[in-house]
Amino acid sequence: MDALKQIAQSCMKNELPKFEIGDTVRVMVKIKEGNRERLQAFEGTVIAKKNGGVAETFTVRRVAHGCGVERVFPMHSPNVAEVTVTRHGKVRRSKLYYLRDRVGKAAKVKEQIR
Repeated sequence: MDALKQIAQSCMKNELPKFEIGDTVRVMVKIKEGNRERLQAFEGTVIAKKNGGVAETFTVRRVAHGCGVERVFPMHSPNVAEVTVTRHGKVRRSKLYYLRDRVGKAAKVKEQIR
């Protein structure tokens, strides 16, 4: 059991970005095309976070061309290059799945004044 914990600790990132549910984030993802590697940005609202050590994930949702797109990113994945917070949202829920049913301005999260 200790060997599994040591392997898990070695795979985890030391510095994690500080963001919460409702924040708008820009996730830079490493994309491999042939023998080249590039970074692709995915910007949207964080609607869920799941804790669990190495398996920690967060879900980002955005609306592209009238169609909702959600991606689940593992927090400790080497393919997630960086996460930057664009704006802080003001929410009172831990999961924002209700945004899936909303359209237009109703699907926006209010900005938190800091």
